[in-house]
Amino acid sequence: MKALELEIKQLIIDALELEEITPDDIGSEEALFGDGLGLDSIDALELGVALYQSFGVKVDAEDEHNRKNFYSVSNLARFVAANRAAPAQG
Repeated sequence: MKALELEIKQLIIDALELEEITPDDIGSEEALFGDGLGLDSIDALELGVALYQSFGVKVDAEDEHNRKNFYSVSNLARFVAANRAAPAQG
């Protein structure tokens, strides 16, 4: 799970163009929104798109679990691991 958390940290940095932050600056249990990393609702939308593009994970805007799933990197990693699309078999 640590490798997936690192991937998600880098995805957050890349997708949201957080140029002055490194993966080491983001705690896995740190809140991503509000007083934590300080992301906002626009960031959440962009992050949802990036999760879909990178992992095939679809985020339903109406899902009551979104607040919990997007709370921290570790929560996002569990969400992605449980919902990622299987790689295409060629």
